[in-house]
Order: sequence, then C-alpha cells, then structure tokens
Amino acid sequence: MLGKGLGFVFIPLSPLVLFLFFGKKKFLLEYANTVKKMRIHWHAVSAGPVRHYFEDVFLRNKNIPVQIQGTCVQCGNCCLNKQCVFLEPVAEDKFQCGIYSSPWRRFSNCNSYPLHHEDIARYNCPSFSVIPVRINRLAEEQTALNRDQLPNPF
Repeated sequence: MLGKGLGFVFIPLSPLVLFLFFGKKKFLLEYANTVKKMRIHWHAVSAGPVRHYFEDVFLRNKNIPVQIQGTCVQCGNCCLNKQCVFLEPVAEDKFQCGIYSSPWRRFSNCNSYPLHHEDIARYNCPSFSVIPVRINRLAEEQTALNRDQLPNPF
C-alpha cells in the first residue's frame, strides 16, 4: 500500500522525470495528458506486473518450464492492456512502445514479455502461446544411473 501511495505523490513530477530519462519533450508539452496517463499507468502496474517484475525479471527466475512461440502483432495488450504511458498508436489497432529504443527500457518488465503463461493470460495476448515442455523422467533417471556407475579411478 505504501508503494501505491508513494507513487501517487510523485505523479505530478512524472512528466519532468520522464523527459529527463527519455528526452521526449512531449511529456512536458502535454503535461496534463502525461499526468492523467501516469495515474492510469501506475494503477495498472500496481495490479500485478510489479510483483512479476521483481520475482521473475529482476530476480531472474529461471524455473519456468514452458517454451513460448509467436511474434508481436503490435496489439498493445501487453502494454498494461493499452494503459502504458509510453504506448503510442501507429495505425488503426496497431501500437508501438514510445521508449523501445531507450537504454532504460531494458530494465523494465516489458523487455521480458512474455515469460510464462500468466503473462499471456493476463493480457489476453492474441499472438503468443505456450508450448509445455515435457520432462523425460526416464532419460533423467538413466543419466543419474550412468553417473553413479562411472568407474572410480582410485
């Protein structure tokens, strides 16, 4: 709760911070619109992606037993269900990230989308899907058995 409250305190400063980080004057020139979008963005981020970022992205959780297939179709769903402050329309029903080429983006949750089926389900992604990875227990057991049967050189 403290994180949500603290974020809302800094929202009026966000256009300046966004301008300084990303060098886009539109954040300052469209101050009222940026603040409005930032409120929506902060609320959407607080609904789940923050936990995902710290658990799966920041801490690099590698215990994710799936493979992801597909390519981005620029629907904007993964951008907080089209609520991301950085999302920019490029055509009818097509969107792009306004900070895609920024070096700061690599520290974001966006740089890892999608990691697992929860990501795809959360945003109802139309273009990515999960391929379950089957673990072959027999092969694992055989490998362990072979490792145990190696001759002792001493």
